[in-house]
This record gives sequence, C-alpha cells and structure tokens, in this order.
Amino acid sequence: MPPSLPNVLRPLFRAVTYTRWLHLLIASVAGVLTGFLYNEPFFAGGWLTWLWMAVLPLPLLALAALIPVVRRVEGLQAQLLLTPGPHDRTARAASGIATTPSGSWRERGRTAVWLLLRLEAGVALSALTAQLPLLAWAFMMAATGRPTHLKGLPAIESPHWWYGLLAPLPLVLLSAVAVGAGALMAGAARLLLGPSAAERLAGLEARTERMLEHNRLAQELHDAIGHALTVTVVQAGAARAAGSPEFTERALAAIEDTGRQALADLERALRLLREDAPRPADRPTLTDAERLLESARAAGSTVRAELSGPLETLPGPVSREGYRMVQEALTNVLRHAGPVPVSVRMAADTDVLELEVRNPLPAAPPEPAGGGRGLRGIRERAALLGGEAETGPDGGEWRVRARLPLRQLR
Repeated sequence: MPPSLPNVLRPLFRAVTYTRWLHLLIASVAGVLTGFLYNEPFFAGGWLTWLWMAVLPLPLLALAALIPVVRRVEGLQAQLLLTPGPHDRTARAASGIATTPSGSWRERGRTAVWLLLRLEAGVALSALTAQLPLLAWAFMMAATGRPTHLKGLPAIESPHWWYGLLAPLPLVLLSAVAVGAGALMAGAARLLLGPSAAERLAGLEARTERMLEHNRLAQELHDAIGHALTVTVVQAGAARAAGSPEFTERALAAIEDTGRQALADLERALRLLREDAPRPADRPTLTDAERLLESARAAGSTVRAELSGPLETLPGPVSREGYRMVQEALTNVLRHAGPVPVSVRMAADTDVLELEVRNPLPAAPPEPAGGGRGLRGIRERAALLGGEAETGPDGGEWRVRARLPLRQLR
C-alpha cells in the first residue's frame, strides 16, 4: 500500500531532518579547506571541484582517525545532530553512539571509516544542495521564455512554458535525498561510532552498580526514617499516658533530636541520589551507636548494653552496616513489643564482629521467623558482607543476631 501524502511530507516538518542535513554539509568543509592548497585546479568549477573535495582530504582524515579524541568529537556531533529528541544524559546513553576516545586500533579503524563515509556523503549532498536549486531556477526561467546558461548545468536554448512543470522536481529530489541520507548516516553512526563490547560491558556494570546503590539507599531510608518514626510514635504515646510535665518535656526533647537525626539521614540519602553531588562521608558507624541506645531509652525502654573490642577500628563497611542492623533491630523492638527491656551486645575481635539484640517476647509474636522487610534487610546486609544473621524466638525472648567476618576486609 503506497504511503499517504501526510506521511511523505512529515519528515520535512521535523527538526532532525535539517540537523542531519547540516551535519552532512559540515563534512564538506574539510574538502574546501584542503582545496585552498591546490588553488586553481580546485576552484576551476564544475564537477571537477566536487571531485577534488571528495578526494583531497582522504589522507588527512585517515591520519586524524588515529587521534583518540577525534572519536569523542565525532560522537558528540553525531548525538547532537543525528539523533532526534532531547539531549539529556538518558537520551544520549540511549542513542547508541559512544562519546569516548578511541581505546583500541579497531575503534580507530571504525572512526576512519566513519570519517571517510561522512566526507563522501557530505560532498555528494553539498553538490546536490548547490546544483538542484539552480536547476529548478533554470526551469522556471525557461518557463518564462528566457534561455538559461548557468555554469555547471546544461544550457536551455529553447525555452517553453512546460519547463515550469519540471521546476519542482529538483527540489523534491533534493528533499528525498537529504531525508534518506540523514537516516542512513544516523544508522551508520550507531554502527561505526557505537560502543565497543568492552564499553557495553562497562556500561552494564555501571548501571548494575547504580541499581545496587539505589537499592541500598532504599534500605537506608527504610531503616533510618522507620526508626525515627517508630521512636517518635512510642515517645508521644508514652508522654500522653504518663501525664507528667517532666516526662513530656523529656519526650519532646527526644522527639526533636530523633527528628533532626532523621532529617540528616534523609539529606545524606538525597545527596547520594544526585549523581553530580559529592558522596557524603559522614554515614553513622558503630561508634555512634550510643545515640541509638539513648533514643530507645527515651522511648521508655530499659537498655542494657555490652560493648567489647576495638569497635572504633572496624572496617568502614562493616561498621556502617552494623550500625544499621542495630538500628533496625531496636526499631523492630519498639514497633512490635513497645518500651520493654532490651539487651544489646556488640563484640569485636580480630576475626569477627558479633551483634545481638534481645527483648522479651510480647503476647503476640512480632514477626514470623524469616518474614518482615526490616529483618530481611538485616539478613541481606549480613550476606553482602560475607556473614550471616539469625532472627526469631529464643528461650522466651526475641533475638536478632549477626556475625560479620573481619579478617578478609582488613
């Protein structure tokens, strides 16, 4: 079924058609600049000029392709002028055109082929852009009864009105060639300037790292904000039940401090989500665990803590993740058991860090073993560090216990 007229004309109303046209016309500039070295033969006019433009720059372009940064420059031009739509970071990555310098001889070879192809296509389209409008003008002049003798075009000695019927044909041909050549060059750019296998692998690894980082941030927000909200709710309820101005004052102060810490955690996570922001180095560690114990005490729990070993010299990843594990365990106690007595043990030696949080079981068990997003997050954190975590009832108490290896991280 032949295409309808609107579909045929639609490319003429798209900006990318003209940016691609411009991209090809720019390629012929290399031929013009090279032609200045050859003065008279080059500027003799006619088809010989276009032939010189297509041939003279070839050695220089082949040498330019050996320069690694040329691939980057060509990739940026191709992304900007050959691919439609917005040119933000996501769109550029989806264009299929790389913007990295050549890293191998294979990439230099593909760049050389691209430069030569762009030159030849650009010179051909430039010649048609210069000559076909003149031919349309010649037909129009002949239709008015005037003979034409334009340089580089056949002379029309016998003008007639029917030449006016031919006048639109050169412009239609030029438009069709420009649209087709632009689409072909966009495809060639993806083939010749597209990422290599190594670049695709590096991109996949980078996307995987970003996804893992976002998942970790989601867990961070769940632990930090969930802990803050749980402590706030428990403190507010205890203050209302106590009916004591002194207790209410202490509860409000604890709520204020907990909210401030939650805002700091939220800002830290948001800075990490912004790719152009510096990565914060102030994530809390086990040396800051006292503030977790104090917030649990402020919520009404009696906390007995046992800390042993060099907690301040623990590897950064272990100390940071250990803090989040203790935070989530205390949040779980307050959320499901309320302000009950809690025992917290943190013990480190040269080989392993042990974390344990215990509290009396309420009338209804808090969560089935193996269930719950927070407890699952504790187990996942432990597994990522090569350790293990256990959660569940143990002798009339609810126990969260984690063992994290240290020797392989030092």
